Amino acid sequence: MKAFRFIVYIFITTILLSCSTKKNTYKLTKNYIPDDPALYDTIINLDKAFFDAYNNCDKNLNTYSSFYSDSIEFFHDNGGFMNSKQEIVAGTKKYVCGKVTRELVKGSIEVYPIKDYGAIEIGLHKFHNKEEPNNIAKVGRFTIIWKKENNEWKITKVISLH
Repeated sequence: MKAFRFIVYIFITTILLSCSTKKNTYKLTKNYIPDDPALYDTIINLDKAFFDAYNNCDKNLNTYSSFYSDSIEFFHDNGGFMNSKQEIVAGTKKYVCGKVTRELVKGSIEVYPIKDYGAIEIGLHKFHNKEEPNNIAKVGRFTIIWKKENNEWKITKVISLH
């Protein structure tokens, strides 16, 4: 009976360890530790708020649009270059709202301070297309450059690679 309990204990422990949340995280840099933990938390919260607005498409995309600088530069490996805030927002409204959602790859964000400017955020994410439910979302790499001006954070540059 003790041997049976021991085997059950090992079996359950193995299952629990295999389901550990560590398997669901991914770090770009093996031993990444933020240089500035407070800045890291700020950018993580901004990323969440920005992509909540992206995923939920509030009326006229006002919240989403408010994150972008008026001098935004957006580089997309498939879509090319855009530097019109209005065109980016219009494209999001036409091609994303109600159709596509973004999922952050847990644990993948790295944040680096940029002296007298703001921060660079690097990470991985997936986009799920509701119009193509059988399509498997692939992991893409992104870089967002955040500028802090008058205590307000704005996205000035985006590099999106799929």
